[in-house]
Amino acid sequence: MTRRIQISAGDITVTADLNDSATAEAIWEALPLEGSADVWGEEIYFAIPVMLEEAEDARQVMEVGELGYWSAGYAFCIFFGPTPVSEGSEPRAFSNVNPFGAIEGDATVLKAVQSGESVRIERIEE
Repeated sequence: MTRRIQISAGDITVTADLNDSATAEAIWEALPLEGSADVWGEEIYFAIPVMLEEAEDARQVMEVGELGYWSAGYAFCIFFGPTPVSEGSEPRAFSNVNPFGAIEGDATVLKAVQSGESVRIERIEE
């Protein structure tokens, strides 16, 4: 079963597909989620009430548009470009994150989102 979500941040709305990981399942079960965006380079993150350990496939280097769960801060992370710890143009998390999905289409539209703006994550029921 494909699990799709809608991410609304500020005036921007994108959709994403979740993978088949335990992290994706835990986040899916917690939806809807809402928070205040923290922007760190070209990453948006916010704390969520999901508490998971670092997964076996956790990593720092991500792809543009990839979603990650940061277990150190219990945070939902959206990567759309380089961060202050990146080497070159790759998105890089501060420390390992659990990859759990990816945005459909152009994730760089999220560059318009400012710290403090509302973020809402909802299921897309099909």
